[in-house]
Amino acid sequence: MAGTGKKFICQECGAVYPRLQGQCYHCGAWNSVVEEIEEGRERKNLMGFSPGKIDPTPISGIETTDTDRMKTGIGEFDRVTGGGIVPGSLILIGGNPGIGKSTLLLSVSDSIARRHEKTVLYVTGEESLHQIKIRAKRMGIESDNLLVFPEIELSQILSQITTLKPALVVIDSIQTMIHPGIESAPGSVSQVRECAGLLQQVCKKSGIPIILVGHVTKSGAIAGPMVMEHIVDSVLFFEGENIRDFRILRALKNRFGSTQEIGVFTMEVAGLREVENPSEFFLSHHLRETSGSVVVPVVEGTRTILVEIQALVTKSGFGMPARRATGVPVNRVSVLLAVLEKRAGMLLGGSDVFVNVVGGVQVDEPAIDLGICLAVISSLRDRPMPPATCVVGEIGLGGEVRGISRVENRIRECLKMGFEKIVLPETNVTENLRKNEIQLLKVNTLREAISKSLTSSQ
Repeated sequence: MAGTGKKFICQECGAVYPRLQGQCYHCGAWNSVVEEIEEGRERKNLMGFSPGKIDPTPISGIETTDTDRMKTGIGEFDRVTGGGIVPGSLILIGGNPGIGKSTLLLSVSDSIARRHEKTVLYVTGEESLHQIKIRAKRMGIESDNLLVFPEIELSQILSQITTLKPALVVIDSIQTMIHPGIESAPGSVSQVRECAGLLQQVCKKSGIPIILVGHVTKSGAIAGPMVMEHIVDSVLFFEGENIRDFRILRALKNRFGSTQEIGVFTMEVAGLREVENPSEFFLSHHLRETSGSVVVPVVEGTRTILVEIQALVTKSGFGMPARRATGVPVNRVSVLLAVLEKRAGMLLGGSDVFVNVVGGVQVDEPAIDLGICLAVISSLRDRPMPPATCVVGEIGLGGEVRGISRVENRIRECLKMGFEKIVLPETNVTENLRKNEIQLLKVNTLREAISKSLTSSQ
């Protein structure tokens, strides 16, 4: 066995340095470079899982088979994964502490165990059997096919996978796992990298899907080296706020489906509940006669959701006016405010402007531009939007309202929620759209949109 070696690794990005330093030059993080002592060892397998010798194969000679995805029975989870879990896939799910990752995966494990009547192995390195049982009892989970295994040593976990051959394995969490050939502490860069790499070999060789739970850093990124995100097939992020009941599951990476889908849940006493109609959920507290409030239909993957954009414009008490945005890019809001001043003559230089997407939804598509502008003007003039009116459209730097995609789906969702009017770009209006029951307010410029919406509301 070779001797021990000493190196310094950034726990944020995995960059290696010859000596200890305060800041990582690669990712810019402070106090993230730590000492890693790795025991020299042969690159051999644990419990018989080793990368065998494979000869190069012509692509024309590779045979493919259509494998059925494993449905979890939880529609919002299946939507984000692309229609279900692909056999042999490695999935990484991250989220803030206490957001509900363990609750979600316990529900997924129980659903698969009951729906497919197959064994599911839930490996917990952070909670005891008693703690898992308390959560399962609260959620009404009782299944003989759901096996809970409190273990952190990877060799023991691989042994159980070999023996049980479960339909699904959940590792909660990857930062607690220990590779017996590495002397570093659990959660270190070396441990996370080696454990994730070996689990990838296991799922690809055996065809057993594995879900890894990953911690997040203070900046909100999934902890550990970036290589962990590179080797997995899907990266899911479970987000929301602890003080609110809603949770959103979105895909940051998905080799087997779209990354544009989102799943919406609410946290209740008995666990997570799916939200089948997100528009109704996000508009449940919408006040139609309030200034600075605009409803916009946004597209997330194959789903159209109505969200409420609120703006508050107040006189600034300081020399430098504040610009704050939640749920939309603040740089985009700054550009739109400049367009409002230059093209629509709105004096906003001495006012604080705050923009918020109600419910904590993150929206980053150009179709919300017109909604942001009208919400700001509505608050500035203290004039509410006309009743039952939606707004959609992209704003150019010249003040023009540009066309958007999937207008019919947006209009269909507006009609479903009882809206009677929609302000939209004239370039999107076709003969098919005119046949809808909703009134179309066609606009070409930002000034025209202000005239047809806010002026007509008085």
